[in-house]
Parts: sequence; C-alpha cells; structure tokens
Amino acid sequence: MRPAVLAGLVLALGCAAGASLSGLLKQKGAVQVRDVDFRQPLQSAAALFRSKWFLAGWIAAVGAWLLHVGALALAPLSLAQAVISGGIVLLGLFAERFFDLHVTRRQWAGLALLGIGMIALGVTAHGERNHSRYGMLAIGAFEVGAVVLGLVCVMGCRREGRREQTGLLLGIAGGIFFGVSDISIKAVTAGSHGVLGLIGPWSVLGILTAIAAFFATARSLQIGNAVGVIAATNSAANVLGIVGGIVVFGDPLGQDSATVVGRLLAFVLVVSAVALVPAPVRAHDAVRRTAAASGA
Repeated sequence: MRPAVLAGLVLALGCAAGASLSGLLKQKGAVQVRDVDFRQPLQSAAALFRSKWFLAGWIAAVGAWLLHVGALALAPLSLAQAVISGGIVLLGLFAERFFDLHVTRRQWAGLALLGIGMIALGVTAHGERNHSRYGMLAIGAFEVGAVVLGLVCVMGCRREGRREQTGLLLGIAGGIFFGVSDISIKAVTAGSHGVLGLIGPWSVLGILTAIAAFFATARSLQIGNAVGVIAATNSAANVLGIVGGIVVFGDPLGQDSATVVGRLLAFVLVVSAVALVPAPVRAHDAVRRTAAASGA
C-alpha cells in the first residue's frame, strides 16, 4: 500500500473516533437546550452553542472534519469512508463507558453488523490509487439527486408517527447532506479542473448542505435515541461517500463478479444494521428527562 494512502487511512481512523465522540457530546448538550426551530436558525444555533457540551462536541467535530479532509485528500474516497464507517463500533464503547448511556444487545448487534459491512466494503476496494478525476455532469447530477433524497427524508418527518422515526429520518437526512459536502470537499481537493474546481457549483452546494446537516442532525439528537441517530447519520454520510467515490470519481466496484456481489451484499448488511440500532422511544425519553434534570 502506498505511504500516502496508508497515512490517509490513519487519518480516517482518527476521524472515526472523533466523529463518535463529537456526536455523543453534541447529543448531551442538544437535549438540554430549546428545541431547534428551522424557522429561527440563528436563535437555535445560539442556544446550542451556549451549551458547553454541544460546544465541546462541535470542537471535536471540527477536529474530526480536519482529519476527514486529510483522509479524503490522500486516500480513495470509498476506502477512506469504509474505514471511517468501520470505526462506528467505537460509538457503543464511548456511549456506555463515558456517557452512561445503555446500549442494548440489539444495538450492539447492529453496530457490529454495521462495522462488518463497512469493513467488507473497504477490504473489497482493490484500487489503492487515489481516484481524483471526475466529470462535471456526473458530480452535478449525483449531488442534486442526493439532495433530493435528503429532502424526501425531511418531508417524511411531517407524517404522523413515532418520535424515534422522526429523529432517525432527520439523522439520515443530515448524513446525506454531510455526504454531499464530503463529495464536494473531494472535488475541491482533487484540483483536476483548476480554478473551476474550486469555485464550481458543487462548492456552493457543499457549503449549503453542510449548514442544512448542522440543523438536521442537531434536531435529530434532541428527539431521537443518541446511539441510533448518530449511527444512522454517520452511516448515511459514509455510504453516500462510498457510492459517490464509485459513481463520481471512478473508484472500482470490483474486479470480478464475486467481488461485486460481495460489495452489494455488504451494502445490504449496512442498511439492515441501521434498522437494528435505534432504541425504543420510551427509553430515550427517560434519558432525555435525566439529562435535562441534571442541567447544562
């Protein structure tokens, strides 16, 4: 393996740990402040950042993001995202050991399956070369389609249903928006289109989706189970990144039919794992009441 790619994967592993930690810190702060209102973005953001826990989580998220940028610049997108996703098992460890959150057997099973599925995607990534070239039409069509999918998840929250489903849908939407932002970062750092690659429409879309992801994920942490929504958010972002690496940047899906089938089955495994992770709504409500009673 090339030294640059190996360094990118080390950064990706650090990003995985930072992402899990930041999500738990932000969740601890988010449940202690006023509800996020998409119609009042400035007031909602101010309330969130007044919480020391949310602020600490944001700082950890910035650190993870910087590691993420380094990983995307050095390693193939699909491989880096697979390593980041495989680190999702750290979420359960951090949640129980440092945040006093009970992780059920079903959630542990879901996290384990999620890690296995993502690692399988990474292992079957045969190309170690950093694929950085992309077509403008390909990235434009892919990112617009992904944004539409994220908006469909947001609109699905308007339907009458369980709070857990609403939190999960917002978490998935936020993850999709983060994934679009990641693909934009990869395009900008690729440098394959010169100045246009830096100021192209995907750059603007990347910024806008990052902002949308901020509010969607903050609200999902307020109304959903912490482990469930964090896992769903990270998985949605990373799966979209893996697909984007294949579709937009030409990362290989596989060199033979067995590998292709194996990768497709791994994707199915990841989707099934995400369905296992959310916990019952009453359990989360009890956690939120305890956190609110303890104060910021």
